[in-house]
Amino acid sequence: MAIAATFGLTALRYPIGELSHAGPGFFPAMVSGMLMVIGIATVVRSFFVEKVHLPLYFRNIVIIMASLGGFAVVSMFVNMIAGIVFLVFCSTLAGTSYSWWRNVKISAGLIAMALALQYLLGLNLPLF
Repeated sequence: MAIAATFGLTALRYPIGELSHAGPGFFPAMVSGMLMVIGIATVVRSFFVEKVHLPLYFRNIVIIMASLGGFAVVSMFVNMIAGIVFLVFCSTLAGTSYSWWRNVKISAGLIAMALALQYLLGLNLPLF
């Protein structure tokens, strides 16, 4: 919630504009507002559900961080599609069950999303 508030207040320094012609502060303000609503809902819900101990596994944290770093390196030196595949296959090692078929389906979905962002929104992504 603190991060959402920080980015939301920073976004208010920029012109918000209108829905028909959004200014540079509109998108960050909307995203930080949604994150703030999610944060408030999470805090309120925490008072009504039973507390559950959450163990901390440093091995899984290292796997996820290495997957993100590997995604950045593979995306820089090969391409982003290979980086997405690397990220999915390596990060699922932190889970309780490993399924290569599930990883293929998740990779295909993320690649489809990246292609949609590139072709439909015109983002400059190094997919190929």
